[in-house]
Amino acid sequence: MRPESLAGLAATARAEVAAAVDLEGVEAVRLRYLARRDGELTVAAASIGRLPDQERGPMGRAFNAAKAEIEQALAERRSALLQTTRAQAAEAEWLDLSDPAVSLELGHLHPSTRIQREVEAIFAQLGYRVVEGPEVELDEVNFQLLNIPPEHPARDTQDTFYLTETLLLRTQTSPAQIRAMWAQPPPLRVITPGRVFRRDNPDATHFPMFHQVEGLCVDEGISFSDLKGTLEYFSRSMFGPDRAIRLRPSYFPFTEPSIEVDVSCFLCGGAGCRVCGSSGWIEILGAGMVHPQVLRNGRVDPDRYSGFAFGMGPDRIAMLKYGIADGRDLYENDLRFLRQI
Repeated sequence: MRPESLAGLAATARAEVAAAVDLEGVEAVRLRYLARRDGELTVAAASIGRLPDQERGPMGRAFNAAKAEIEQALAERRSALLQTTRAQAAEAEWLDLSDPAVSLELGHLHPSTRIQREVEAIFAQLGYRVVEGPEVELDEVNFQLLNIPPEHPARDTQDTFYLTETLLLRTQTSPAQIRAMWAQPPPLRVITPGRVFRRDNPDATHFPMFHQVEGLCVDEGISFSDLKGTLEYFSRSMFGPDRAIRLRPSYFPFTEPSIEVDVSCFLCGGAGCRVCGSSGWIEILGAGMVHPQVLRNGRVDPDRYSGFAFGMGPDRIAMLKYGIADGRDLYENDLRFLRQI
């Protein structure tokens, strides 16, 4: 083999590199000519050692030149193909920033949470602030300080979750009212939202865990008319400006006198329907003037101050307002149900 033969081999390899249309083709040319054992240029180089001394030098230089030429051609073609590949990928991934994005499905507030926040917003307009109490409560605060002593019949109906002899899961949010009176002297306007727990078997209207929002107003000269005006304002703000309320005598250990409050049906306007049981009225909450002994237990002087309290269930109001027949739907987290609200 002569040096001219190696130059011709390099020229042929360079032409094949230029004709390669992808990186796999470039690699195939490299292996054909430069593979370590059987590449055409590699095989030609193996014969150099058998040449006479005077021919060995020119052939070695010709081999190095041919190899460098082929490697340069391979590198240039590989770089050109990589640039083309990147350009094609960039074109495929081209994004029109003015094109509207695909709309995402966003979540929303749970119906009970939505009602609770509406209640908080309504009473915030009347100067009430939100306070919270512990869910694990003392028996004394949950019952006795609210005029429910150990022998009181009301305890028979509340089926409490006791943790110890003195600790329990609160059955109502009223204990937070006692703690609010301990924390701040009158005048006092607070609402106490939160979870409560009772040993009820779940059905369409009863749950072992549910929500309550209770309110407390204590000041000098607070009267029953203030309570009535507050309840009318709340009912019309929550259910519509045409709502009327009806007060019925009732009994709660911690208020005297006590009432239950009905609102004229917001679905039928009082004509009678399935929501109101054809009566035209829907019960929404209980209320009353704070019992003097409860004021004393809250370290408030009942000879100087008076007050009223009220309590409602956001879960029940959500059922009424959104037409939910089975309250268990509120707690089963079925997306088919939640997407409807």
